[in-house]
Amino acid sequence: MSPDWKLILTHMAGFITTVLILKKFAWVPILGILNERREKIKSEFDNIEAGKADIVSQEEDYDAKLRDIDNLARQKLTEAVNEGQKIAAEIKADGQNDAKQIIERAKDEAERDKAKAQAAMKDEMVKTTIAAAEKIISSKMDDEQNRRLISDFIDGVEKA
Repeated sequence: MSPDWKLILTHMAGFITTVLILKKFAWVPILGILNERREKIKSEFDNIEAGKADIVSQEEDYDAKLRDIDNLARQKLTEAVNEGQKIAAEIKADGQNDAKQIIERAKDEAERDKAKAQAAMKDEMVKTTIAAAEKIISSKMDDEQNRRLISDFIDGVEKA
């Protein structure tokens, strides 16, 4: 049994022709699509890093605001104590009651200001985190993963 050289040569010529056609018409577009995808993913990662830097900056701003609120609260408490001492010196019995009321109001106001600032900081961090998570989820998950994630979430809600 000897090899049929004509058959082998025609198969080789057909194979080489197919490879050249695929290279010209399919390989270049596929590489182009892959490069576009690579650039898109890189830009998404760059956006995420920028978002992280923004979150850190905002967190530092909120920490500074909280420190300012604490300083203001201390200042208000000091002012309230001084005023209470003046009133106590002028009118002993009534002055002591007035000083206690002023101190309590200052403490309550400081606590409200602090609570408002903390709530605002929490809301801003939640919004920023959700935006970053949406970007990550939208760029990284396909339809099947989205469906599985939603199904798992619904199952968890039903169990609770």
